[in-house]
Amino acid sequence: MIAKNLSVGILAHVDAGKTTLSEGIMYRSGALRKLGRVDHRDAFLDTDVQERERGITIFSKQAMLSWNGRGITLLDTPGHVDFSGEMERVLPVLDVAILVISGADGVQGHTATLWKLLKKHEIPTFLFINKMDQPGTDKEKLMRELHKYLGSEVTDFEDENFFEEAAVHDEEALEAFLETGGLTDQILSRMISQRRLFPAFFGSALKLDGIDEIMNALCKYSENKSYPDEFSAYVYKIGRDSTGARITYAKITGGSLKVRSLLKGEMHSGADENLWEEKVSQIRLYSGNKFSAKEEVFAGDVCAIMGLNHTRCLDMLGVKTDKKKPELEPVFSYKVILPKDVDVHTALARFRILEEEDPLLRVKWRAQLNEIHVQLMGEVQLEVLRRVVRDRFAMDVDFGDGGILYKETIENAVEGVGHYEPLRHYAEVHLLIEPGERGSGIRIMSKVSEDELDRNWQRLIITHLLEKQYIGVLTGSPVTDLKVSIIAGRAHLKHTEGGDFRQATYRAFRQGLMQAKSILLEPWYDVRIEMPAECLGRAMSDLTQMGGSYATPELIGEEAIVTGRVPVQEARYYAKEVQTYTRGRGRFSFSVRGYEKCRDQEKIIREIGYDPERDVENTADSVFCLHGAGVIVKWNEAHSHMHIQTGVLVEKNTEEENKAAANTRGGDIDDKELQRIFERTYGQVKDRAFETSKSYARSQEFVHVEIRPKRLEFLLVDGYNILHAWEDTREEAKRDLDSARRMIMDILANFQGFTNQRLILVFDAYKVAGGVGSVTKYNGIDVVYTKEAETADSYIEKTAYEISKYNSVRVATSDALEQMIIFGSGALRVSAQELRKEVESANVEIRKYIERGNAALKDYKVLRAYEDAKKKMGENE
Repeated sequence: MIAKNLSVGILAHVDAGKTTLSEGIMYRSGALRKLGRVDHRDAFLDTDVQERERGITIFSKQAMLSWNGRGITLLDTPGHVDFSGEMERVLPVLDVAILVISGADGVQGHTATLWKLLKKHEIPTFLFINKMDQPGTDKEKLMRELHKYLGSEVTDFEDENFFEEAAVHDEEALEAFLETGGLTDQILSRMISQRRLFPAFFGSALKLDGIDEIMNALCKYSENKSYPDEFSAYVYKIGRDSTGARITYAKITGGSLKVRSLLKGEMHSGADENLWEEKVSQIRLYSGNKFSAKEEVFAGDVCAIMGLNHTRCLDMLGVKTDKKKPELEPVFSYKVILPKDVDVHTALARFRILEEEDPLLRVKWRAQLNEIHVQLMGEVQLEVLRRVVRDRFAMDVDFGDGGILYKETIENAVEGVGHYEPLRHYAEVHLLIEPGERGSGIRIMSKVSEDELDRNWQRLIITHLLEKQYIGVLTGSPVTDLKVSIIAGRAHLKHTEGGDFRQATYRAFRQGLMQAKSILLEPWYDVRIEMPAECLGRAMSDLTQMGGSYATPELIGEEAIVTGRVPVQEARYYAKEVQTYTRGRGRFSFSVRGYEKCRDQEKIIREIGYDPERDVENTADSVFCLHGAGVIVKWNEAHSHMHIQTGVLVEKNTEEENKAAANTRGGDIDDKELQRIFERTYGQVKDRAFETSKSYARSQEFVHVEIRPKRLEFLLVDGYNILHAWEDTREEAKRDLDSARRMIMDILANFQGFTNQRLILVFDAYKVAGGVGSVTKYNGIDVVYTKEAETADSYIEKTAYEISKYNSVRVATSDALEQMIIFGSGALRVSAQELRKEVESANVEIRKYIERGNAALKDYKVLRAYEDAKKKMGENE
């Protein structure tokens, strides 16, 4: 499907003349009869009261027009850095962009940010260098600056020889130019579409100079975009009309949408019912504050959808496609100070409404303090927010002193483990958490095969990793720049539910952070200072004192320009200082660079006073099943309790302990190992036939381990299940249960002695009041009596999980459900009757052995008698 309309965005650094250009384009197209002006407060797209008062664009707007018979949706975006989030959300809507640069100021700090974002979203871009009517503007100088900061692909399309300059950026274009001396429209369109060429035009939007030229070229060289036939749409904005009705602003990116269509999407509230389904009540095409209603819109149209209450900015409707993560994030946090007559929960609900309209306004509820905090880009956005709250909700709020929004990351790789196993629940997750490149965010992958963990469980873990903003352990700030890999996981065929993996994943991530060497990050600005040359020394000294750095300054006549980078904390009020020491002749511009290592980490940590151990909402502890209930195991002890041992992190033990560990992994599981398994399940049990294990301090290093164990054979027997399945022991149990237990113990002791298997016989004691559990030796076999409220099934499952890591395990039971569970744990199943046949077969072989022994003994006695008789005869002779 080929789009009929072209979505064109106007972007610029603040005060470059962006809205004036939009006004001029609409006027020249015939969409406006009267030309408005920003300074006259009557610009068509400055529809908000604050926009007209301040003379800046705060909210993105659109206008419908036609140029040379081509339908165009023109989108005007904010230029002030505090409202960059509003601008960034519009970028995926655009087919082409016009970047406006002030001829008087050149490439400024925020211009570089815009250029980077346009590159990220791969948007074909035209440049309009505005205000060329002002004294001192120099076209050649500006072109050199554009080439230096934006690239040599920026080409002056007003130059008669622009073909030659354009051709050097594309091999096909160069061949065509060498052959014909020119370039076709098709070649130029392709180069612009592929971002190999950026046409530049010069003029004055206020005087309507250069507008026709850039718009003619834009319509001539911009290709019609092709879209799929199936419906999809990108939501870039949420708003409300004058009646308070909710509006979902979206671009149709595939197929078409009709009124009364039923749309579906995912909830953002975390509710169990995570899908919504709503009907489109109306479709509008806005131009400024006015709109026209449509029955149907098509791919390429930018529209307003009514009737949807659960959409959010950046949502994809219909067919889901990959969407780029927003680049810009707030860097300041402020406490909301409410009037005494306003309920805090009512105020929170109102701030939530504003949050859904502006994702760069983050509203945080601190329940323990009963406080609302807002996160945003800067002071201007804060002032606008105060006015919006007053006008829309009649609340005169104030804000406390702003603080910096820190982030955290780690410097070493760790294995994070989480186990969640209260009664009738089960999930275990192992994550490898590694440092990522600065600015990379959190990247998630899975290194587990579907044979080891089902795909659905892996997807669920990834979902839980994505659904939450994880916080660090130094200051409780969000974590970033991490590579997170799923390296192991386990579910239970009977007891695992979806929420179990959420808990295990949260705990694994947090447990990894608790182990890691964490560092604090703070936001930095890229800055540009333009000033009289005599002020250069002051500017360079200030940047150094702020802990920043700068490039070699540029001297242009009596003016100087210095660019650099500084921490946001130090530069937040520096613009006022520049105005003071330059006596109003200097300009300070900045853009958010990203996060770098905090200069005074310990001081910030002390000031914030965050204690990760007391943060119960972000616990790193695991939950294991003990005595029929969930028991919390502290995060620093969790590794040794896990049912999976990945080998990614190994313990630094003493030489003796390493040797013992190697023997264990090699298959020689002795009494100490069995005791450890039992204690892991039930806690310490006194008066048993096993010795207590030696404890040691646990330190870790990141290594790759390959284990090739010798595998022994273990047989775990469900005592009462087998006892009641065999006829002779069942009949004996009717007369005397103790006698029946002794009988089966004797049978299995003989069986173990013949087969050389390690046999563990487990009896239920879950109905025995006050039962503490025990493990004893009986003729070489291990006999386990479980504790009160615990079943043999539970003990066998845990022990099978543990021993099967390095050895062959069989489980004897006739319980069908338990057989399925055991099979899922990696052990082999043996029914009661199969075990009886093995026992009887072993008894036959034992009898044969005894018979052979008796025969051999008889032969030996005969031979000995013969030898004795022969010897005696010799003595007589």
